[in-house]
Amino acid sequence: MTVTEPKSLNIGVEKTAHSRLGEKDFTQLPFGSVFSDHMFVVNYADGQWQNPRIMPFGDVSMSPSISAIHYGQSIFEGMKAYRDKAGRVNIFRIKDHLVRLNRSAERLCMPQIPEDVFTEGLKQLVALDQNWVPTTAGSALYLRPIFFATDTQIGVRPSSTYALYIITNPANAFYTQPVKVWVESNFARASEGGVGYVKTAGNYARSMLASQQAKELGFDVVLWLDAQSRRFVEEFSTMNAFFVMDDFVVTPRLNSTILAGITRDSIITLLKDEGITVFERDISIEEVMQAGREGQMKEVFGSGTAAVVMPVASITYEGQTLQLQDSRSWKLMNHVSQKLAGIRAGELPDTYGWLTYLD
Repeated sequence: MTVTEPKSLNIGVEKTAHSRLGEKDFTQLPFGSVFSDHMFVVNYADGQWQNPRIMPFGDVSMSPSISAIHYGQSIFEGMKAYRDKAGRVNIFRIKDHLVRLNRSAERLCMPQIPEDVFTEGLKQLVALDQNWVPTTAGSALYLRPIFFATDTQIGVRPSSTYALYIITNPANAFYTQPVKVWVESNFARASEGGVGYVKTAGNYARSMLASQQAKELGFDVVLWLDAQSRRFVEEFSTMNAFFVMDDFVVTPRLNSTILAGITRDSIITLLKDEGITVFERDISIEEVMQAGREGQMKEVFGSGTAAVVMPVASITYEGQTLQLQDSRSWKLMNHVSQKLAGIRAGELPDTYGWLTYLD
């Protein structure tokens, strides 16, 4: 699809009359429930991106005939802004998130979002609400771009109008302790040729029943297998998957059923630069369980924007449980996690150009 330029890059700003910042306890931030004062909005109509603006966070009025809720043209991203040790605010890997958002848009017949509109809107929004960026270790300002169809005519076809919103919320750690994993061998999250590799709302809806059932059994996270054979590991319900076996790392290869995680890519880059062998290949659940039984499986962890890097405590598959050792002793996962945190905090040099500072 052709990227169209907006009519103007002048972003209008309407500041809130009453900031809610002082009303919030930053030591108690349940993920996704506390939102900052403002949001960024830009519309697409008549083949143009137009009217970019920042306005007070609030409800959105819409028709019940809006195309997004009938036919699913709704995609999103998850990003984070951090405050470094000098007090400066940075946003992690903006361009890569936009590339993935536009990849999702292309798959769902939605227009491409211009880089300047996305980047400037995001930066100005975060700058305006930068006092909402938490300072405690493990916390961040979570950034949620939402892009959806807005036509109000029922009919199965791509919409001709769209809206992009960006909302933000301060958040502490997504998980507070190593997760217990249930391997899902009944339901399937995605199939080849489908939309499993994009961040569309429907992918998450179809995963909810399995996740709910797993939680009722006492598990935190689902590990999805491929839809065809139910043998090969794909991803956790909220994260990409990494397996440390002996002196190498395996992570499932990307295909049309697995989300190309930005944190996943960051970890692979850091590991390879440390001289660690990383295999991006198919890995069966039988191989995982066997490696655990034979003592080869040293570490298992997930990665994602919300979770960042999260150790796995156990994996349960068809009545058998692989119990992992105490993750505090894991050398590889802890090293890469600390290195990521060090880059974001400005304690280590950003040699990869991952950080975008507001000034």
